[in-house]
Amino acid sequence: MEVKIGVQHAPREIVLESGQSAEEVEQVVAEALAGKSRLLSLVDEHGRKLLVPADRLAYVEIGEQAPRKVGFGAL
Repeated sequence: MEVKIGVQHAPREIVLESGQSAEEVEQVVAEALAGKSRLLSLVDEHGRKLLVPADRLAYVEIGEQAPRKVGFGAL
């Protein structure tokens, strides 16, 4: 699952591939925005943990993982 996170006052968005489902990511984001947690905490495919202060979230985009293209082909 590809997740893009916009952070206030940061020029670039954070992009990560997560093994969690879209529903799980949405639930974690909703809990962080509701004030149940001060940090948005996600784990990527490599087991690295990403922590973002909930009060600094600008947006979270949840999308499907795009298949990687390999080799040379017509564009």
